[in-house]
Amino acid sequence: MVAFWRIPMPLLAVLMPAVLVTVVASDMVTLMLPAMAAGFGASEAEIAWVVTGYLLAFSVGIPVYGRVADRVPLRRLFTVALAGYVVGNVVCALAPTLPVLVAGRILTGAGAAALPVLSVVAITRLLPEHRRGTGIGLVSAASGIGAAAGPALGGVVGQYLGWPALFWLMAASALVLLPLAARALTGQTPPGDATRFDLLGGVFLGGGAGLALFGMTQAQVAGFAARASWVSLLAAAVLLALFAWRTVRAAEPFAPPELFANRAYRATVLIALLAMVVNLGGLVLVPLLVVEVNGLDPGVGALVMIPAGIAVAVLSPAIGRLTDRWGTRSLVVTGLGLMALAGLCLSTLTGGASVVPAGAGVLLLAVGFILVITPIIGAAAGTLPPERVGVGLGLVQGAQFLGAGAGPALFGALVSARRQSDAAAVNPLHSGADGAAYSDAFLAMAAIAVLTTALAYRLAGGAPGSRSRPA
Repeated sequence: MVAFWRIPMPLLAVLMPAVLVTVVASDMVTLMLPAMAAGFGASEAEIAWVVTGYLLAFSVGIPVYGRVADRVPLRRLFTVALAGYVVGNVVCALAPTLPVLVAGRILTGAGAAALPVLSVVAITRLLPEHRRGTGIGLVSAASGIGAAAGPALGGVVGQYLGWPALFWLMAASALVLLPLAARALTGQTPPGDATRFDLLGGVFLGGGAGLALFGMTQAQVAGFAARASWVSLLAAAVLLALFAWRTVRAAEPFAPPELFANRAYRATVLIALLAMVVNLGGLVLVPLLVVEVNGLDPGVGALVMIPAGIAVAVLSPAIGRLTDRWGTRSLVVTGLGLMALAGLCLSTLTGGASVVPAGAGVLLLAVGFILVITPIIGAAAGTLPPERVGVGLGLVQGAQFLGAGAGPALFGALVSARRQSDAAAVNPLHSGADGAAYSDAFLAMAAIAVLTTALAYRLAGGAPGSRSRPA
């Protein structure tokens, strides 16, 4: 069993529920969107802003909160973010019109963006180095529970109590956490980053991340050829290029250049991005596969995801302990190998009549991903000087979140293109009559996982105590 008593219980009582409500808030509205659209008389494109608004605020907020965490006490940031989360959910619950609901979701996302990155920063600062892996694993477990429970909670509560009850529930949960956060994070002070806050660099980074995510969400609906998609992605590329220019030229940039001079840190950012591309791509495509190819109802098809969520919740703390003992590289390589194997299995077995291979494949994918993400977050924290932990972890989690938006869009576009071509599957082992387009997408996921493995060899291989910090 995980030695929970080695982690301060007041800290766990705040961080785990905070991450849980963040993930649940993102996923809980999915099944209720048709009911919301009917109530407001909105189109599918209009009601999609209930999700898009939250995600945009979330993607912009993550790196900004990480940077501010190096200058402002965690307790103050955490309580302000939770308060914003509460207010946003109350606005959503009382919203008389769709624009008010979207505004509430944006405010909710702005508050929620702080909670994952500040939770990891709190673990890094408040726990000894040999306990960080366990703490990060426990936070990852909360994320896994939220991913599994979000859609189910949204469907059950929304069906029987109405969709406003979802927002009341989230507001009440965060309200309970406010006094707990004030108590658990007391006495923590920032490491004293005396550099000037680069507002322009933050605008470039946040705007680029937000536009990139918006372009990807539009691509999921209308394809990358849609004007809203490619114009947003082009503007995102320009802003991110300006952010890179600002990082090199500014005297005190938003993201210090020495972060990216560290080879191990660069590897963690890229691994977080690519691993999440594969993970979210699979988690989105598998339910579509069992509905379109295997002919299941959406509610029944979603059941194939539950074992994966449970496995992540159960295994995450143990993986954190293994990271504390064995180090990073071996776990990350193993995880990427499992993700590649999952992609290959799904690519091979998508055309069969049974949904068991789909459930097994997504289970293997989820286990592989948690073997990757828990160690690399700890590795990133281990390579950063104390005064750069906030901004460094914010950039890692920002890359992870961008991968979450890019994966479904990229592989969804690939499935659409391959379906239109009506060609046979590239994988010669795929023998089913249906699902060739999905087979190719899963094969592409396996290839990305294999290529990402090369980056893992830039990570430290020893246990945490043997890692070296940059000068």
